[in-house]
Parts: sequence; structure tokens; C-alpha cells
Amino acid sequence: MLKNFSLEGKIALITGASYGIGFAIAQAYAQAGATIVFNDIKQEFVDKGIEAYKAEGIDAHGYVCDVTDEDAVNELVKKVEEEVGVIDILVNNAGIIKRIPMHEMTAAEFRQVIDVDLNAPFIVSKAVIPSMIKKGHGKIINICSMMSELGRETVSAYAAAKGGLKMLTKNIASEYGEFNIQCNGIGPGYIATPQTAPLRETQADGSRHPFDSFIIAKTPAARWGEPEDLAGPAIFLASDASDFVNGHVLYVDGGILAYIGKQPK
Repeated sequence: MLKNFSLEGKIALITGASYGIGFAIAQAYAQAGATIVFNDIKQEFVDKGIEAYKAEGIDAHGYVCDVTDEDAVNELVKKVEEEVGVIDILVNNAGIIKRIPMHEMTAAEFRQVIDVDLNAPFIVSKAVIPSMIKKGHGKIINICSMMSELGRETVSAYAAAKGGLKMLTKNIASEYGEFNIQCNGIGPGYIATPQTAPLRETQADGSRHPFDSFIIAKTPAARWGEPEDLAGPAIFLASDASDFVNGHVLYVDGGILAYIGKQPK
């Protein structure tokens, strides 16, 4: 049974995986036997990513590519197929967020978030699907969000994009399931990364940051997630063990979406 979870011999492209959640997923895939390919928007980020992978003993293949540029993505996929091999697993991880009240957000800012968080997964998925069809199998994993289900102040563009990504996930599953291509999503909860570190800093009086207290109170697990918490779900959805799982979003959130929260004292 455990062989079903092996990624031995598979080639995995994880977009924007120089650090953070994408890096943690790529690490897990490498440990499960996959060859790692990643991109970032600048060469300096790719170089830092390759150094970080080498420090973990992983021989990753890094490429510069703007995933919102269809021509650049097509060229990336062509290069990967020529230099590494046909992509078996795609993780659409690259994303941005702009925390701006909706009435203060410009249309250009809204479009930028939609472009990176929704249009790019469409572009990259579209580029890898033809070879997956020819090969007779493929796994596409979209990094969704709790904002695929919930709204919150200042994240109108992000929530709109991640809600759209959930439905894109379902539609890819619907359209390409007959070719043995499974498309699923992972919806991370609040994960302890360098980007969220300021929200977890202890205050001058020794108390928790207000947002930290809010998340702990809303999470049955009573803690933030760690990037490693995504490893098992990501391996499952990339492996043969999930061959009959399609169009599903797996929320790795410590139970937030199931919980109304603690009653105030």
C-alpha cells in the first residue's frame, strides 16, 4: 500500500517554490522520490531557491518565468520537457495578496491579484495538460485558501481569485478526468511562515499579537499550522493513492472551517 504514495520517477513542477509553502511541498516531494522543478519571477530568487534546496540535499531545477505570461510559460514547459522530462505533477503555488479595503483598491490592483492567483494557474495548467494527455496520467494541485470559502476584510481580490481557483479546480477535473488527469486543491489554514511572523510576535507587555490570539481562538487545534503540515496532503494528492480523488479541495486548516470559534469570556 505504501508504494501507492511513492513519487519515485515523477517530475514535479511547483510554481513560485523558492521559499515558504511551495518550498515545503517540494521538499516533501523530493523525499518521496520526485524530481523537483520550480520557477520564480527573478533570477536572484531562483538562485536563492537553488541554494536552499542544495542545503537540504535536493538537486532542484530552477527557471525564471512570469507565470502570468502565456508565451513565457509555454517556453518554460518546453524547456522542462527537453531538459528534465514531461511534467507528471503540477502544483500551482505562486500567488500574491494585497490587503486593501475594497473601496480603496484600484481596478489595476484587483486585476494584478486575479492575474497571479487565478489566471496564472489557468495558463500553467493549460500548458502541461497536452503532454499529460499523451502520457496517460497527470496530477494538478491548486493551492487554494480558506478564502475559497470565506470572506474577510481587506482581501476582496484574493478571495475572488481563490474562490475562482476552487471552481477552476473542479472544472479541470470535469474536463480532463477521462484522460486520467486528477485536479485537486489544497486550502491551507494560517501557516507559520516568515511572511506571517509579524502577526505572531509577542507584544511589549508579553501578550499575544491580537491577530495571533484571534487565530488561536478560531482554530480547534489551537495553533498555527507549520509548512510541514501540508506535506502529507500534498504527497497524497500527487500520488497514485489519490487516483480516484478528483475536483476536491482538501482544507489543511486545523479545523477552522468546521468551527464557529470560542465564546468570548
